Amino acid sequence: MSRASARHILVATEADCLNLKSEIEGGADFADIARQHSSCPSGQQGGNLGEFGPGQMVPEFDQVVFSAPVGELQGPVKTQFGYHLLEVTERS
Repeated sequence: MSRASARHILVATEADCLNLKSEIEGGADFADIARQHSSCPSGQQGGNLGEFGPGQMVPEFDQVVFSAPVGELQGPVKTQFGYHLLEVTERS
């Protein structure tokens, strides 16, 4: 079974998500931005979600995590929780 590790930043609006994406693409540190802005408890760990398998996250999140290139910033991804920026850090 596939496994992945990812980190993410969760915010309330698409506009916030796009602004943070621009900051990260401009050189800001993903983990620092997660600690400052993410509304998910994982933000305190730089957005790190650890390792998980298919079906353990909401479908919209799973779809990106198990198909996007490793190490590339993805988002905004809209889920029932809000808007996510995410990065797959490892997949096997």
